Amino acid sequence: MNAKTIIKNQLVKMKAPVLAALAIATLASTSAIAADEQNAVNDNAVGLGKFIEFQLVRSNGLINFPNVTPHAHGNVTVRSMGTFEIMRVTVAGLPADTVFNLFITQVPNAPFGLSWFEGEIKTNQFGEGSTEIIGRFSKETFIVSPGVAAAPADPFTGIMGSIPDATQNPVTAPVQIYHVGVWFNSPADVVKLGGPGTVTAFNGQHNAGVQVLSTAEFPDGAGPLFFLNDLQ
Repeated sequence: MNAKTIIKNQLVKMKAPVLAALAIATLASTSAIAADEQNAVNDNAVGLGKFIEFQLVRSNGLINFPNVTPHAHGNVTVRSMGTFEIMRVTVAGLPADTVFNLFITQVPNAPFGLSWFEGEIKTNQFGEGSTEIIGRFSKETFIVSPGVAAAPADPFTGIMGSIPDATQNPVTAPVQIYHVGVWFNSPADVVKLGGPGTVTAFNGQHNAGVQVLSTAEFPDGAGPLFFLNDLQ
């Protein structure tokens, strides 16, 4: 699916160059423009201010499983409130009455890199669902670990299929995480659709299924959250 991305400037006052850029993008009927850290051009986003909107596409990990959610898609809006953001995620084309898990990730495809659990989405009878999350979802979103410390005891020991917790954290300098992904909450739900029964750590109990939606149309190093600039 060719997902279109719209990123709008919601500032009360916009400079002429910004208005001109927006007008050109509209007249050209392009998705938008995104640049990664090497200033490579991508047609999925343009960073213009305090509000962004972009689409989720079917995960690249499902390429070999054409019968698993072939029409899966989603939409994300993020609005800056100054000291925090409100992210609204809507999904469709998914199995009915099924739970999915929402993450912010370092890169859109496997191995995903550093990842942050945001919440769950449960679909209705039509395979549609939505959630709204408050947090920091912008150019400033990152994970850091200045030093090693003992991890809390694994609360899910003994739960069938649960991937064990680490006993301590790794050390890392700040790493920006700008991508959005959605995972099946249960491998059994994937198997019912003819997909793999792979167990992943992408739910609260670390026994989730595979990824179903992602922001893979964006470059690895320039996910859509990069284009919400709270410093403006």
